[in-house]
Amino acid sequence: MTIQRKWLLAAAAALTASVAFQAPAVADPGDGTDVEVTVEIEQIKEPGVLAMSIAADSVALSEDGSTLENRQFLGTLPTVTVTDTRTMEEVPSGAAWAVLGNASNFAGDSGQAPISAGHLGWKPHLIDGGETGLVAEGEEVVTVLDEPTQPGNNVGLVDQELLASTFESGAVAGGAYAVNADLFLRTPADVAAGSYASTLTLSLFE
Repeated sequence: MTIQRKWLLAAAAALTASVAFQAPAVADPGDGTDVEVTVEIEQIKEPGVLAMSIAADSVALSEDGSTLENRQFLGTLPTVTVTDTRTMEEVPSGAAWAVLGNASNFAGDSGQAPISAGHLGWKPHLIDGGETGLVAEGEEVVTVLDEPTQPGNNVGLVDQELLASTFESGAVAGGAYAVNADLFLRTPADVAAGSYASTLTLSLFE
């Protein structure tokens, strides 16, 4: 065998070995790679609301300041809070809100003649009007037994009377505002004795 032939056979063997060693590896069954999947879910934004709450559902009047002509019974309206969680953009343009109140006649528990709601008056007091100065208390309403303290205000709480209001809902949005009122019942001195009850209805309008 010639030297050239021996060299060719050796080169062919070396090439075969090289090709065999470069074969790709085969993955074992069941092998895998994990892929992490993420998502950011934002909290749903609820629209704001305009709402009213009252600190208590009853008040008892007590006699104080009666005279020979009239008897007087006093109390304090539980605090009324108007809360507006809306943004300025959620408030309709030009909107205004108001809390109004009116009372039913005082009915006796033993068949006494009723006492007209015209005998019940109030004087509102703004407890917390915020910093804008745009929330205001209503005017005093006196009873049918009183001389008017303002033109025509001696009517009692027969009709819708103003407790608190604003003329610019958008400007006061996002706040909470509190008001109460002095309540006074004035009757003739000869009013029948007994227990009486009236319902004072408060309503929030916008």
